[in-house]
Amino acid sequence: MARNKREVSEVNASSMADIAFLLLVFFLVTTTLNPDKGITVKLPPWTEDQAQDETKMKKRNIFSVLVNANNELLVRGEPADVDNLRERAKEFIANPSHRPDLAESPNKAIITLKNDRGTKYETYIKVYNELKAAYRELWDEESQRLYGVPYSEDMPIAQKKKIRSKYPFVLSEAEPTAYGEEE
Repeated sequence: MARNKREVSEVNASSMADIAFLLLVFFLVTTTLNPDKGITVKLPPWTEDQAQDETKMKKRNIFSVLVNANNELLVRGEPADVDNLRERAKEFIANPSHRPDLAESPNKAIITLKNDRGTKYETYIKVYNELKAAYRELWDEESQRLYGVPYSEDMPIAQKKKIRSKYPFVLSEAEPTAYGEEE
C-alpha cells in the first residue's frame, strides 16, 4: 500500500518581524499629534534696554478682579458673581454714562486679573472667558454701529484695527499668590 505523503509547505516567517518593525517605525514617524494649545495670549515683545517705566495709573481706570482659593470673586474690592462679570466689565470699559468711578475712556481702561494657586482651573477659565467676552461684545457692537455687520476675524484688517483702536484689549494678569494668601 503506497500512501501519498503530502509535504507540509512552510512559510519562511523570519522576515515578518523586520516588516512589522519597519511598519511600526513608519507609522511613528508619519503620525502627527496635535498638542494642546491652551489660551492664546499675545505678549508684548521683551527688550532689555527698555527703561522701567513706572507710570502711575488712576485708580478709576483699573478694573481689578481677584479670584481666591475658595473660587470667590472680588471685583474692585467688592464680592461679585461670575454671572454678571461680563456686564460689569463692559460698563467699566465703555462708561456710557460718564460716571467718575469708571474708566475715563476705553483706551485708558485696564483689567487686571489675579488668582490664587488654590483657584480651580475651571473657575479661572470661566472668569477669563467672561472678561474676553466683554471685549468681544463691545467690538461687535462697535462693528454693528460703524459697518452694520458683526465683528469677525474675516473682516478687513483696517476695519478691525479701527474697532480695536477704540476698544483695545488690555488684560493684565498678575502672578498667582500662594494658597489662601490674598493681598
